[in-house]
Amino acid sequence: MTELSHETLYADGKILTEVTDGVGVITFNNPDKRNAMSLEMWEGFGEALTSLRDDDMVRVVIMRGAGGKAFVSGADISQFEKTRHNAAASEEYGKRSAAQRALLADFPKPTIACIQGFCLGGGMQVAMLADIRIAAHDSQFGIPAARLGIAYGYDGLRHLVSLVGPSWARLLMYTGMRIDAAEALRIGLIERMIPDDQLWGETMLIAETISGNAPLAIKAAKITIAQVLKDESQRDMNAIKAIGTACMDSADFREGRQAFMEKRKPQFSGN
Repeated sequence: MTELSHETLYADGKILTEVTDGVGVITFNNPDKRNAMSLEMWEGFGEALTSLRDDDMVRVVIMRGAGGKAFVSGADISQFEKTRHNAAASEEYGKRSAAQRALLADFPKPTIACIQGFCLGGGMQVAMLADIRIAAHDSQFGIPAARLGIAYGYDGLRHLVSLVGPSWARLLMYTGMRIDAAEALRIGLIERMIPDDQLWGETMLIAETISGNAPLAIKAAKITIAQVLKDESQRDMNAIKAIGTACMDSADFREGRQAFMEKRKPQFSGN
């Protein structure tokens, strides 16, 4: 039986969360501005992430945009005269939004960006920080920083280069061009491209599959992949060993073996 939790509102309703059968959903809900992110939305996003991180019922998180026209179309430029009009103001803005991006970067559970429509600028940062990106055919991607005179931050470019390589990162950044979902798939910016009317169903299917798998094993994969991406001198091999030991000593490992032998679906507890 599917149980739907009550919807929780943040940032005056412009960030929403709900939880269904172990899947937490964060919705960017500013469709009149194509889900452009204000500072208040960034801060509400951080509150939503913290809530789902600390909810033991949540095993995977999906992020999506409301309205069908955009995931996140970037920062709310109408705030720039007040919040990013020069270097000092921009640095303060960056600090306030960086805390939320750090929450997503360090999120201990799997995260999925479900992308339909525009995914631009700051929206690309959110999507690139997710573990998995699934996009509708009608999606468009780009970073228009060069058209606005903005220096895109180190973390955003590090993730862009890690996904598409330095040459495509240069082309996207120098031109500010937009690319469609087919091109994004080809260059490795997204992992799956889905027909628009099937996007949500396919995303939920992947999320439910993840939610049904052993949480400790998934955590081990997430930790280990994160360490692989670091320079060798920065890797925490003890963290990898510790989570590996926890998996092998877990009740879920015993349950996985027993379910396989009994030819039934395992019921994992996360312990």
